[in-house]
Amino acid sequence: MTEHLLIERLDHHYGSAQSLRGVSLALQSGECLALLGRNGAGKTTLLRCLVGLLAPSGGRILLDGEDIRSWPSYRRAQGGIGYVPQGRDIFPGLTTAENLAVSRKAHGIRDSSGTDEVCALFPALRTLWHRRGGDLSGGQQQQLAIGRALVGQPRLLILDEPTEGIQPSIVQAIEAVIAALKTRMTILLVEQYVDFARSLADRIAVLSRGAVVSDNAAADIDPERLRRSLSI
Repeated sequence: MTEHLLIERLDHHYGSAQSLRGVSLALQSGECLALLGRNGAGKTTLLRCLVGLLAPSGGRILLDGEDIRSWPSYRRAQGGIGYVPQGRDIFPGLTTAENLAVSRKAHGIRDSSGTDEVCALFPALRTLWHRRGGDLSGGQQQQLAIGRALVGQPRLLILDEPTEGIQPSIVQAIEAVIAALKTRMTILLVEQYVDFARSLADRIAVLSRGAVVSDNAAADIDPERLRRSLSI
């Protein structure tokens, strides 16, 4: 496998407060890495730096060997990074169909192939086609948010807490979709539930106070010990 995403000694500051401290992580093509940590550990800050919504104060971000720190967020999306933010951030006044169409247009996709694939992964979206995003349940919004990211056919999918506030039946559907996607893209998953992360990830890294404190194969992780460390 080749190195798809390489994060080297990444720092970030909010004013005088340092939120990321020398973060280094590598994802191979087709690998799924789960990033865990307590609230405030810096997980979302790291993801926002990766997709261009925040500017790091030091370090490098390499995508297929190219430093992308100077790329604006739209170029990173067009370069193959799909992002599902915490809180979904769908357009509440647009319908399901319109939300997906916005993503399709942003990526310069003229046909409906990406949308058709999304609806095959999340069949419920077809039944919600003309409903506004703001009228959907949390689980439905999450499916739409993931679908919107997938319309652009990314090679790297970044998901920030996809199970947060979601009913168990839809969590299972999302888990099945992510498992299917692992066969054709690299996935960086920020998650709060250890079992969900272990079921999908090849590796699990833990962030604490803005620094990576562990990075191990998921199969080598003691789940109970990991849960205790995250609850302290």
